[in-house]
Amino acid sequence: MNKPPLTNGHTGSNRPGSEQAGHARRRRVHGRPAGTTTKPPLGAYGAFLLLGLIWGTNFIFMKWASASISPTQIVLLRVLFGFLPLLVFAVATGTLHWRDWRHAHHFLVMAMLATAFYYIAFAKGTALLLSSVAGMLSGAIPLFTFVTAAVFLREEPLNVRSVSGTLLGFLGVLLIARPWSHDIGAVNVAGVLWMVAGSFSVGCSFVYARKFISPLRLPPLALTTYQIGLALVILLATTDPGGIMQIFGDIRASLGLIVGLGFLGTSVAYILYYLIVDRLGAVAASSVTYIPPVVALVIGAVLAGEPVQAVDVLAMATILVGVGILQSGRTIGKS
Repeated sequence: MNKPPLTNGHTGSNRPGSEQAGHARRRRVHGRPAGTTTKPPLGAYGAFLLLGLIWGTNFIFMKWASASISPTQIVLLRVLFGFLPLLVFAVATGTLHWRDWRHAHHFLVMAMLATAFYYIAFAKGTALLLSSVAGMLSGAIPLFTFVTAAVFLREEPLNVRSVSGTLLGFLGVLLIARPWSHDIGAVNVAGVLWMVAGSFSVGCSFVYARKFISPLRLPPLALTTYQIGLALVILLATTDPGGIMQIFGDIRASLGLIVGLGFLGTSVAYILYYLIVDRLGAVAASSVTYIPPVVALVIGAVLAGEPVQAVDVLAMATILVGVGILQSGRTIGKS
């Protein structure tokens, strides 16, 4: 996703006094004399931690819901209850414009890659896995983002750190899947593959967004609203609604789906993410992906009573360390 254009509604600089105004703006940054530094507000760090917590709880909510309805039905309700408050917020802030719909074909691709298929793959994977395992696998998303960007955009720096970090991260995924194990209680490989497919879909969406969405210079809130709205249309047209009301027979699962996955996990999460990007920067915002695997592991083990093996913790650590090395390699390569 792109950051909103930093303009005040003017596209040209040839107005009288624009040069002087430019000098004035350079002398003062956010109302402070140039050269002074300000610390990000504590609220930004609070938003950072809250977003990591929200994303980390998504897996237990999906697991609860999967006992009553299908993965596609979970995603349909999640997108529905996530889209409505997002739409209200976007309309209230005057972010949406009819002229944006000339780019509807791009919004449709993003709706498929970054919402519909991504959510369905993660819901299917979580239904077949322990919620803690699914959450730990979600930490591999940056690995797939790097690989798809390196293959399709050829802009990612290939160096010892980026390659070794990627390989180490995928080793962590293998440690979780353990396809060589024949134990009855072994991790469901199909579930792991669904999580991998969802991560790959997100990685492709970042590549597509960088190539086709970013040049549009549309506000992130508008892009998100269009994307999720079209995903809702797709899901309404393709999801079998049979038995979907069974979810409301389980208060815990229905509240987790509506509030946890829909309102918090979709609407609030997107708003928090763009707040963090604005206040702390894109690099810091990307670091939030380290939190959900840990949160999912703790919730699964402590609250849901899921068994956690030492190899699972080692695998999660391997993935996160691999991502950290990869990120450092990208920073070096772009400096």
